[in-house]
Amino acid sequence: MRVLIVTAVAAEADSVVRGLPGPPPRPDHTPGPEPHTLPGGYLIHHRGNFDVLVAGVGPAAAAAGTATALALAARAPAPDGYSLVVSAGIGGGFAPAAPGGSLVVADAIVAADLGAETPQGFLTVTELGFGHSVHLPPAELAARAAEATGALLAPVLTVSTVTGTADGAARLAARHPLAGAEAMEGFGVAEAAAAHGLPVLEVRAVSNAVGPRDRAAWRIGDALAALTDGFRALGPVLTAWGGPS
Repeated sequence: MRVLIVTAVAAEADSVVRGLPGPPPRPDHTPGPEPHTLPGGYLIHHRGNFDVLVAGVGPAAAAAGTATALALAARAPAPDGYSLVVSAGIGGGFAPAAPGGSLVVADAIVAADLGAETPQGFLTVTELGFGHSVHLPPAELAARAAEATGALLAPVLTVSTVTGTADGAARLAARHPLAGAEAMEGFGVAEAAAAHGLPVLEVRAVSNAVGPRDRAAWRIGDALAALTDGFRALGPVLTAWGGPS
């Protein structure tokens, strides 16, 4: 089973690659073999059955990068195509359920700010009749991934603007009371995966609380370390998963 793991930035990709099964790091201590560049300038690391893509920040960049990698793989001889797409990286956690340094596995990937503001409140793109605002990962796979990594299993929200105020966090929490985390790429990755008929999973390591922007409180190092540990545990789960029945 070949898996495409999509990250936003190189630090996230390196952290994921360090956790995956494969050859030891190179002498310069960077993980795995040299990445190569796809059309569009996207870097991709190959590690066994896993390819780790650096697609850029935000849902549009994530969708474009993922679609590029999937289209190239679709042209390859069978069985070299992908069976699963995973959105992975760091993000904000909703306190107290998802503290800094913890992991969240999505049971729903939600486009939290795709829609319209109205006098009566926010309407999702689904409510507007223009499409859908939620992708559902395979339930069994998401549950296994959460169990293997000790992660919270909860919706992960995709936003184009990171929440940076208490009021913004309260509004999001009111609309999505079960949410565990927010990030900027999951829904874009999921849209591209769905266009290619592939299942999707999202894994987030928490670097900060959703709410007032306080850089001094960010735990980026802890989150990146958690991402490595998470994929060390997740690798066998993804390898063993046979796809939807």
